[in-house]
Amino acid sequence: MTETASPTQAAQGPHHGIFPTFFLSGFECSTFVWKDQGRRDLTRETRHAEHAEEDYAHLRSLGIGVARQGIPWPFVDRGGAYDFSTLDPFIAAMNRNGVLPIWDLCHYGYPDDLDPFDPAFAERFAAYAGAAARYVTARVGGPHFFTPINEITFFAFMGGEWGWTAPFRTSEADRHALRLSLCGADIAAVRAIRAVDPGARMVHIDPLILVVPPRDRPDLADEAHDETFVDAFYAWDVIGGLRHPELGGGPDILDIVGVNCYSFGQMEYREHGPHASLPPDDDRIRPLGDLLTFAWERYRRPMIVGETSGLGAGRPAWLRDIIEESLAAVLRGIDLHGVCLFPAIDMPDWHTGEWLHNGICDLVEEDGDLRRVPFEPYVAELRRWQKRLNRVTELDDDPLSDPVDLADIVAAAKRLQMRSDKDWS
Repeated sequence: MTETASPTQAAQGPHHGIFPTFFLSGFECSTFVWKDQGRRDLTRETRHAEHAEEDYAHLRSLGIGVARQGIPWPFVDRGGAYDFSTLDPFIAAMNRNGVLPIWDLCHYGYPDDLDPFDPAFAERFAAYAGAAARYVTARVGGPHFFTPINEITFFAFMGGEWGWTAPFRTSEADRHALRLSLCGADIAAVRAIRAVDPGARMVHIDPLILVVPPRDRPDLADEAHDETFVDAFYAWDVIGGLRHPELGGGPDILDIVGVNCYSFGQMEYREHGPHASLPPDDDRIRPLGDLLTFAWERYRRPMIVGETSGLGAGRPAWLRDIIEESLAAVLRGIDLHGVCLFPAIDMPDWHTGEWLHNGICDLVEEDGDLRRVPFEPYVAELRRWQKRLNRVTELDDDPLSDPVDLADIVAAAKRLQMRSDKDWS
């Protein structure tokens, strides 16, 4: 089992990897209360529990040794009493297949008896986070990784301004208040986890976006710029201690920055409701490498691409572009430790229920079950990059024996001399 650097030593050098593999993956695990459907459980909807062994064995066969896995806070926490037994099938499958988890502790869902605007929310979340850490660290070998609250910025939009999910607020002021409450709870949870395991690592994940003004509304340029370069980074700023220092954030709390990169993350500003995604040929698109570099220069913390995927037949081309842009950013000096192909298996569109076809495996309804069908062109593109980056293509008997040697990634970036561009294809 590999020893990992302490959080305060996270950026000790460009060649010291954090994870056992450069390519990571994960499973959609949202537990929000959706606006017109009640409580959702995406792990159940994708049958991940029933197929845990198959799902993790597939990651093993792909040479992916790290996966984001949810702990469903609303289902394990009953008034401060915990039942984590539903995690056991996942833990057994991870251990058998040598895949290391990044535990998502709150993926948009919280218990019904809680109000995220109540000061007691942070205390309750921290107590749960400590209990979860005690349960999983006793059953899964280290190093141990956690994402306390997933996508705080996006969560605040969904529940604070757009009214999609609980707490169903619909104003900018509520969004800001929800975001700050979630940041405080996140920081409290980090401290509770590290009281259990002082060496635990945190991966704080939020979308990396670009917002531009409509062509006929240049007067909205300041609003678009602020959302891109101020608002999108606010939660990371608080967790990293750059804002609201009274909440106790700091670089060691922020730890690892996980940036989510999707094509729909480049948008045209809308004054009301979600912004409009830019088409691939829009001349206002910014190269992803530029955005990655901006995030790195802001925090100087280890980074991963925390989620990324294309859609349908576009998955291989999207992966190619993500890796090329990532390598271009590595040439500029960013400390990139991995790229997470998310999700490992398909997921439904939250609004329509239709399968998105964005996973490494598609899901096919068959005899009352969901059969996993690898999308082979996507797998082939992953294999191509594993070879070009000198990565393993299948996990060995002891996948945690050595972390990634980032010298291989830097060498590949220098050899291939990738340059950032606006071309998504």
